[in-house]
Amino acid sequence: MSSFENFFEYHMKTKHSYFSVRSFPNRLDWNNQPSAFKSYPDNFEKIELDLEKEEHKFIFYIAGVSAKKTYPGVEYFLRVNPSAGALYPNEIYFQSRNNKEFEDGIYHFDIASSSITLLKKIENEGIEKHLGFEKMQDGFLFLISSIYYRSSWKYKNRALRYCLLDAGHILGTIEASSYLFDKEYEILYNFDKKALNSLFNFDEKEFFTVAISLSKETEKNIEDISLSLPTVDGSYFFEKNEMIEKAYEDSIVVDNCVKQNIKPIFNYQKKFLEEIIIKRRSIRDFTKQAISENELNIILDVLYQKICSNCDEDVDIYYVVNRVKGLELGLYKDKKLLKTGDLSSKAGYLCLEQDLGKSSAVTFFLTSKEKNYQALYQKAGLLGHRLYLASNYLGYGCSGIGAYYDDEVCEFIGEYTQVLYALAIGN
Repeated sequence: MSSFENFFEYHMKTKHSYFSVRSFPNRLDWNNQPSAFKSYPDNFEKIELDLEKEEHKFIFYIAGVSAKKTYPGVEYFLRVNPSAGALYPNEIYFQSRNNKEFEDGIYHFDIASSSITLLKKIENEGIEKHLGFEKMQDGFLFLISSIYYRSSWKYKNRALRYCLLDAGHILGTIEASSYLFDKEYEILYNFDKKALNSLFNFDEKEFFTVAISLSKETEKNIEDISLSLPTVDGSYFFEKNEMIEKAYEDSIVVDNCVKQNIKPIFNYQKKFLEEIIIKRRSIRDFTKQAISENELNIILDVLYQKICSNCDEDVDIYYVVNRVKGLELGLYKDKKLLKTGDLSSKAGYLCLEQDLGKSSAVTFFLTSKEKNYQALYQKAGLLGHRLYLASNYLGYGCSGIGAYYDDEVCEFIGEYTQVLYALAIGN
């Protein structure tokens, strides 16, 4: 059996159905709740982010803490990037070379303290070869990892899906921050993840899923790098999940990649977008008001912008129009009407009977028949983040919905495919 077939088996086993959500409800062990933050020991140098400095702000807008929520006996922090269940299973590392406000080195974003931790200073060595570069790169090279128990604590076997979607949202925050600060990016899915997991001294609790380059190649040769890092437990409680670890291994290699070099074009007013990035929240309910057809077209144009990547996977965008002025009710794909009628109740039912999918102006379903699972799932997360920002920019709310009745969505859209993500937008 091929690795894809093995991984497809994981996807099949983690589908939701009307029967499964009633027969296997999640029961949380609050005594074994993982931490949402990872910090390296105090003997590593930490540099507090100074939001008066442009490059510091660029880093902060990728995953910084934007608000704190306090309830009786509970306190949690919201970040620039959304996360399923506010569990935040991803960590961010980066290499900086010849950036004016950072010393050349390998860093970890310590989100809890709004600082970056210098893991190693660099000169002629770096992580470039692990990412497929033969020459030294000036600029930033990012690595995004997943600490899967943060998500599997609540979502059990399905958690790898959420880890990848959340990583995709971080790709979306990097894209948005790059737009603000006039940087160009390329997403890298095809690289030696196992070697980097070993280089950073990860154990089975943490693994890399994606990299992103905001760099320019130089003529200088690059030397291999060695790191002497401790294995830091970023969850502090852990329950091993063999299905998730095997699924990661089965999907780690990408095949038959298609490179996408076309850069996205956005027309946001930067100062206002900066405010949106900080204020972004996941909406919890809609007021059943309509948006305009022109506004939906603006949002769709943002979604359909190209993504610069070394392994671009096709993701199909279906959407149910519930309340759009001037547009016929029904199911659409690529602005083409597939089914007519008021399908809002059906959309809500498919989203595990959540009212979000029913009372929205538009409910989206992102799907794919591609085989490079890590790449396509993270692309879906990036598209989801574009949807958040574009909707919020126009004054509307958005909510990501990672739980849905997989096979029934396929039946509804008329395609036997992999359902990756559902999202709803509206007032």
